[in-house]
Amino acid sequence: MKYIVVLGDGMADEPIEALGGKTPLAYAVTKTLDELAPKSEIGLLHTIPEGMKPGSDTANLAVLGYDPRKYYSGRSPLEALSIGVPMKDTDIALRCNLVTLSEEEPYEEKTMIDHSSGEISTEDAAVLLEAVKKELQSETYQFYTGTSYRHCLIWNGGEVVELAQPHDILERKIAQYLPKDPVLRQMQIKSYEILKDHPINAERRKKGLNPANSCWFWGAGTKPSLSSFEEKNHKKGVMISAVDLLKGIAVGAGMKNIMVEGANGGLHTNYEGKAKAAVDALLNDGYDFAYIHVEAPDEMGHQGSVERKVQAIEYLDDKVIRYVKEKMDASGEAYRLLVLPDHPTPIRVRTHTSDPVPYLLYDNTVEKHEQWLYNEAEAKKSGNDIAEGYKMIDHLFEV
Repeated sequence: MKYIVVLGDGMADEPIEALGGKTPLAYAVTKTLDELAPKSEIGLLHTIPEGMKPGSDTANLAVLGYDPRKYYSGRSPLEALSIGVPMKDTDIALRCNLVTLSEEEPYEEKTMIDHSSGEISTEDAAVLLEAVKKELQSETYQFYTGTSYRHCLIWNGGEVVELAQPHDILERKIAQYLPKDPVLRQMQIKSYEILKDHPINAERRKKGLNPANSCWFWGAGTKPSLSSFEEKNHKKGVMISAVDLLKGIAVGAGMKNIMVEGANGGLHTNYEGKAKAAVDALLNDGYDFAYIHVEAPDEMGHQGSVERKVQAIEYLDDKVIRYVKEKMDASGEAYRLLVLPDHPTPIRVRTHTSDPVPYLLYDNTVEKHEQWLYNEAEAKKSGNDIAEGYKMIDHLFEV
């Protein structure tokens, strides 16, 4: 038996008037999911433990079978694992976003325009971060380049401080959300002076793109410690993702990361390449479990774009799920396929919420003939409700 998770990050949403009162998932044209749903188990999964912040960190840990209450030590340390940062027990890792702030006002009065600087390329971001490193790096504060707008700051001998997530404060004045720690605060202010007139940002403005004009620190945490996925589940697994968070979880769990050319975490990522990598790992390389993570629905939710979020879901259905199903069916291999988001990223709020997410669990060895479609309302109607998200993996593996 082979096992596949297809995770559409932030795919769940709320009914939207512009879509006739449907969610993007219910509105999207998803022929493969429509075919699978009547043959599958549909239900709701609670991925965010009560009292914890809704994020891809806690939620994906849960989907992979790790109780966030036990294993979560912060988001950025997981990303640091992916980048290969040699964290000491006394280090604190922080996410360093390259963000777009409004440019007319003094720093404290600026507005958070874009948490991703228009999904800036890793190549441009690396040049900008190098300029920041040249001015701000020290023995105490070390910068590491990640992917796109997502980078890492290691604070030697630091402390876990409360910091605002930039995607939570879009279109808001930043004054009340700035770091309370005076050094971190000054580093953010200084980063704006370093970046605002950088030639890359001048070129971005000419092209009508958002400039990456400030660092923004958040997601502080300590060195993580995850148990082995294979030892825990007796399954040899691979991770296929464009984002450092998921790659870092895989490193911590002892799973193999498969890098896919053109996978960038955006709307126009290499969907087919991800699907092919998963199938190859399962059918040709002896792996039992493949986790395909697609960031695009979440990014479109943060952007507040209904049209592009629908498009991301349709791409996921047509370019990932359809490919996986067709190839696995043709192989004659028995398999179970789990499709779900990690958390909702509703267009209305442009950030994450803690609501339960709809899941679809398909087993090609089991005959089912139900009337379900796969969306939030149908999942709620099903009556299936898994209260502790980290137990879903056991449900996937039970045969």
